[in-house]
Amino acid sequence: MKTTFFLIAALIFNSLSAQNITEKEVKTEVDEVTVFIEGAQIVRKKTVELGKGNSIVKFINLSPFINAKSIQVKAQGDLTVLSVNHQQNFLDKAIKSKELMALEKELEAVDEKINLESTHLSILHEELTFLQENRVVGGKNEQVSIVNLQQTANFYGNKLTELKMKEIERNKSLKKLMQKRSDLQSQINTLSGKKEFPSGEVLMKVDAKKSGGFSLELRYIVENAGWFPSYDIRAKNIDKPVQLIYKANVKQDTKVDWKNVKLKFSSADPNVSGVAPQLKTYFINYNSRPPSYKQTANSVSGKVMDSNGEPLPGATVVVTGTTIGTVTDMQGNYSLTIPNNAGQLTYSFIGFNNQTLPIAGERMNVALQENQRDLEEVVVTGYGGKRNVLRALKGKVAGVVVDDEMDMSEIKVRGTSSLAIPMAQVENQTTVDFEIEMPYTVHSDNKNYSVDMAFYDVRAFYQYYAVPKVDKDAFLIANIVGWEKYNLLEGEANVFFEDTYVGKTLMDVRYASDTLEVSLGRDKRVAVNREKVKDFTTKQFIGSKKEETRAWKTTVKNNKNKEINMIVLDQVPVSTIEAIEVDIQNISGAKHNAETGEIKWELKIKPTGQKELDLKYSVKYPKNRNVYVE
Repeated sequence: MKTTFFLIAALIFNSLSAQNITEKEVKTEVDEVTVFIEGAQIVRKKTVELGKGNSIVKFINLSPFINAKSIQVKAQGDLTVLSVNHQQNFLDKAIKSKELMALEKELEAVDEKINLESTHLSILHEELTFLQENRVVGGKNEQVSIVNLQQTANFYGNKLTELKMKEIERNKSLKKLMQKRSDLQSQINTLSGKKEFPSGEVLMKVDAKKSGGFSLELRYIVENAGWFPSYDIRAKNIDKPVQLIYKANVKQDTKVDWKNVKLKFSSADPNVSGVAPQLKTYFINYNSRPPSYKQTANSVSGKVMDSNGEPLPGATVVVTGTTIGTVTDMQGNYSLTIPNNAGQLTYSFIGFNNQTLPIAGERMNVALQENQRDLEEVVVTGYGGKRNVLRALKGKVAGVVVDDEMDMSEIKVRGTSSLAIPMAQVENQTTVDFEIEMPYTVHSDNKNYSVDMAFYDVRAFYQYYAVPKVDKDAFLIANIVGWEKYNLLEGEANVFFEDTYVGKTLMDVRYASDTLEVSLGRDKRVAVNREKVKDFTTKQFIGSKKEETRAWKTTVKNNKNKEINMIVLDQVPVSTIEAIEVDIQNISGAKHNAETGEIKWELKIKPTGQKELDLKYSVKYPKNRNVYVE
């Protein structure tokens, strides 16, 4: 009997102890941020005073975009983490910036003025209708005098004029207010992503062996953040090294400001599958078609909009599977240079579903659909007692969901004459991290910022390149050796040659060998001209054969004051059957690739010098067959 009594008493005591578990709300600041190609990892650190026994530590005012599966908690000391739970608090909305709140207040005032003007217009329309319906003077059997008619006409005319003028003024005022409302709404959309989000919270149940202060570290991954690389390439002349400025283009809209954080950029993309590909059996049969290769556009431009046709400023556009990307301007417009063999573009914007589309042309306008989040598993934290807290934690395992976006309003964009900001590269097994050694304050305002990460002077061998059969301009190519040590990623590059902006190119390192070839654009001071020599262009019959001869003269002139190295390419046809014979008669000392038909001249041309390159060949084929010879 006594044993039963003590057992019941112990159960009651344990139940009361469980119900009286203490809860401690913890406010933290973002200490470290690692920005991935898509997404970011947030690190928060805090020392918390806890009593002995079980407690619930609730991290509040977090981003609403946390991935539950990515949450990690570290605790130092005699503390055991029992469980971790992520939830969203719909009662305490994510804190808005002062700028956003001021804009919303101004928008509310404009809406009131619009309603007032609309009411005045409605009253004017009523007055006009009343005036027009009562313009009849006198009854059917009543005679109207000239005086009465004139007085009525004057009154009607004056009153109608007065009302119409008021209507014009009201419409003008209403038009201005509507334009102002549109501008305010666009700015609000830029800052808030058009949606109001709940704040995120992480609840951690712990067991402390003794009372004291415990150091806690919370890590999680968020979406709505990312970066992509770009470059400035500057070449003073063909005698000096290439200046390479490595930039990170960053934006975030996690609804949480990052103040004086340790910032790091990583080449990793946690959203990309890490499963290695496998080959499948290649079956071949009769009538099987050979592979086809489609040339994609060199650049794509367009507009990103929502489903109502409104522009989305700050939307991200990237070449799928690469780090080549850009963001839309205030009108939703974008322009992006496309590498060879690129097949798709991915469009993304906070609060909208990502959309991946095949590259169908040089102009692509896209309408994104708003994302309707599944709220079935969200726990609302507007509870009144600790019993609900225990119920919320019961049965939950450690985990978190990430949803964050980055943007930097106080990052200083450095000019080309300034020193590169302090930065350290950490090369991991599969990724490269760029650690910015000075703290940054990053506001959540969805703006794009360009941050100079590194500044290199790289040795390059300059060489001009021309294919006059396709394009008569000469292109300057910088051949960079040892580029691997700079940990470059593919991206767009702005090219400056001889202190002049000459256009954009691509730093595409995916297929580079030991030498990275970077096109520095066209140089009009190297003139190339290719023309057919008519005197040697003939067609004649020899026995059962028909022979056609073609001759081309290419002239290259160096109008610069320095000697240049140059490669000029042309071609001769390659026969695939014995009945067609190709005879090369003159190639001016060029190298001939028998398999491809490529003719390659490697030249050195002195200042103001000129060289003439001759190409002559003949084609013999049966006279009863037709062969098209260029």
